[in-house]
Amino acid sequence: MAKFFGTNGIRGVFSEDFTLEFIHDMTLAIGTYFRKGPILIGFDGRESSPVVCKVVSSALNSIGIDCNIVGVVPTPCLEFAVKTLGYSGGIMITASHNPPQYNGIKPSAMDGVEISRDDELVIEEIYLQKNWIVNPENWGTTGTEKRAIETYLKGIVSQIDSKLIESKHFKVVLDLGNGAQAVSAPDFCKMIQCNTFLVNQNIDGRFPGRGSEPTPQNLSELSKTVIENNADVGIAFDGDGDRSIFCDNKGDILTGDKSALVLAQHILKKNPNSLVVTCLNSSSSIEVLADKFNSKVIRTKVGSVEVSRKMVPTDALVGFEENGGFMYGKHSQVRDGCMTLALMLDLLATSGNSLSEEISSLPLSFTTKDKVMCTPEKVSKLISSLKEEFPSSDITDGIKITIDHKNWVMIRPSGTEPIVRVYAESESQEKLDGLMSEYLKKVKSIISR
Repeated sequence: MAKFFGTNGIRGVFSEDFTLEFIHDMTLAIGTYFRKGPILIGFDGRESSPVVCKVVSSALNSIGIDCNIVGVVPTPCLEFAVKTLGYSGGIMITASHNPPQYNGIKPSAMDGVEISRDDELVIEEIYLQKNWIVNPENWGTTGTEKRAIETYLKGIVSQIDSKLIESKHFKVVLDLGNGAQAVSAPDFCKMIQCNTFLVNQNIDGRFPGRGSEPTPQNLSELSKTVIENNADVGIAFDGDGDRSIFCDNKGDILTGDKSALVLAQHILKKNPNSLVVTCLNSSSSIEVLADKFNSKVIRTKVGSVEVSRKMVPTDALVGFEENGGFMYGKHSQVRDGCMTLALMLDLLATSGNSLSEEISSLPLSFTTKDKVMCTPEKVSKLISSLKEEFPSSDITDGIKITIDHKNWVMIRPSGTEPIVRVYAESESQEKLDGLMSEYLKKVKSIISR
């Protein structure tokens, strides 16, 4: 089990458990794993990010590795630049959707995809043994990279029918969440001639607008702006811009599952006989859709690393998580909020339908999720208690209790916070509410014993 890497990179509270000394030594381990440069470094808008960047670049230079700094960019922009501009790897400084006091580091390999779970363990072993490069022949140097954003946006535009989209002059509301997509998503919309309305557009590491994670509860401003401007679609990004939550033309906020299903349907219609990769906690409706287009679904543990790293060897076309993380294999096998927006506009331009009409055509399913505070010490007790009660359940990742093919509950510990997440799917809203109420009560009861 990894000690420092969580579900998505390494995160901690800056200056408490995520100290400058820890960052320095962990970067030495990451640099030793990469062995050579140049390494591309980017960061989100958190207040501690520039300081962390200085520590990361100087640590790499101290073991003879060259690096270039790209500045504030979304995580998928850094990853795409690593792949297309010839870097040996990348380090993104971000804590994604975590609160402002957090920060983190996320390495990506030279293919622009997050490193594998096995490679995370290799880096941790180097760190724990302090077995990093010493006395390099030459010091490394630090430069700048100015091509990343333009390269990223051109890459996205090349994957869609941009001329058709331009002809529609869509009205799009962007809730940038004071995050990193502010440097790219508005420019993308200009490139394809959308009429754009901005919410929380200023980069601010305190995330004063609505917090760093887009949730149905904090997207009322997005919904209101869509309705007031009669917009075709709204989208909200998380802090580092790799995830996206959509709002339809009626102002309804969509779950990550719903938007992923409608996009998968659009993509598989054009590319039948394809492969989709998704996590155990995603809607079972994806199997129904895939079957319709003679395509297959592979399920993984929860986490974008699991999905992305499964997409690479299988050459999967689509990957997604229920939290708004969507991957399009033809572009890059990583979550990408701006690429996801581009695909949604491609869908609307091609179909001629509104987003609400497209959503209504999906197989009927109801999903939800919640979280319960739970210390790491109590997690094993919780999972083992549930396993005793439900011996036939799936314990690949936490525990998934299947009532039947349309009704299930999954409970797993977060890899980034001291909580357990509870996911559920059911065939009706009434059954879903009952299912969640029952299992939230059960989980809290076990934890409190």
